[in-house]
Amino acid sequence: MPWTRPEPADWSSPDELAAVQRAELPRVLATALRSPFYAARYADGAPPRTAADFADVALTTKQDLRDAYPYGMLAVPRERLATYHESSGTSGEPTASYYTERDWTDLAERFARKWIGISPSDTLLVRTPYALVITGHLAHAAARSCGATVVPGDLRSLATPLSRIVRVLHDLEVTLTWCNPTEAMMLAAAARAAGLRPDRDFPALRAMFVAAEPLTEVRRRRISEIWGGVPVIEEYGSTETGTIAGQCPSGAMHLWADRAIFEVFDPATGDLTRTGRGQLVVTPLWREAMPLLRYNLADEVEVADTPCPCGWALPTVRVFGRAAFAYPVGPATVTQSRLEELVFALPAPCEVVFWRARADRDVLRVEIEVADEHRERAVKELRSSIDRELGVPHQVDVVAPGGIVPTATLRGQRDILKARYLFGPGEDWSGAVMYQ
Repeated sequence: MPWTRPEPADWSSPDELAAVQRAELPRVLATALRSPFYAARYADGAPPRTAADFADVALTTKQDLRDAYPYGMLAVPRERLATYHESSGTSGEPTASYYTERDWTDLAERFARKWIGISPSDTLLVRTPYALVITGHLAHAAARSCGATVVPGDLRSLATPLSRIVRVLHDLEVTLTWCNPTEAMMLAAAARAAGLRPDRDFPALRAMFVAAEPLTEVRRRRISEIWGGVPVIEEYGSTETGTIAGQCPSGAMHLWADRAIFEVFDPATGDLTRTGRGQLVVTPLWREAMPLLRYNLADEVEVADTPCPCGWALPTVRVFGRAAFAYPVGPATVTQSRLEELVFALPAPCEVVFWRARADRDVLRVEIEVADEHRERAVKELRSSIDRELGVPHQVDVVAPGGIVPTATLRGQRDILKARYLFGPGEDWSGAVMYQ
């Protein structure tokens, strides 16, 4: 069973963290060698058993996990498993992950490491998917371990349209939410569509926990502003690892280096370093069912160990996402995060929440949802900032509110989810058997 570990503020130095990691590595390596994957990898040579051996351990890739599907990474008897999960598959075929009850103790503890904590007096709205991905189950388990009330508002269920979630968010006096940044903005738009003001009509809300998308500081501030100034607290993780980083009171993202070993991989040189820019590699220290040795998440990050104003000795990380979100336009390259910064730097009165862009080779085309009275100002300022900051040929167009996110999506009430077989005269029976 994992020990009762200190909180993030209790660690005094990077050297102390490194000592903890070295002390745990022999146990981590021994656990990993119980899985078919790692046992086969080291069948023809001396397997790694000490902290010194770790330096020679090869990376584990997402393809390794795919090739080991379904139970090639399993290091405990199957009867000890508590849950099975699969990743979303945004970067390719999904990967399998599984956890024991002891693994879940660690998972829940890491998720609950928020500088605005979860308490028995809280009501937490879980507005991420449940299903096979871990995100909804993770928040649910962490909130229950802290004694909080959980509202399971599954993001992917037809039974929980935006309009219904806004109603429970308001009527149940929800104090904490867990969603991705885009959903935080969708909920605000749905609240307005219901005749409510996000900045005034949800006084119980005291924080919004977000993850699953790279989030610029500009968009974080805008979400907070829309919801009346509540803190928007980001975390970072994956289905394969659970939560591996969280935001501190000063706004930096800290890696939970007392729960995992983090390294930065340079694909060009093959080097692995403790800090710098490259792909994040993680070795969880408290993983029973599915140990991972130097697992390459393939996310572009920058890790630093410079002192943070918050006082935490844990390293900081900036997450840039994957290269798939960068495209060449004219003489330069446009990234989603840089463009996001420009869009959400538009003046708040313009109320630009939804946007989209297409990076053609010769021109960047941007559309923003904005009301007629703010159209001229928003277009002028965005064009100016794209010229100044990106220097690429571009075209900025305006669509009326509802043009990118349909109003029907914000107000829809699809709550009937029963299979139907019998229809009356003149009714459309093309959806027979399917859920209606």
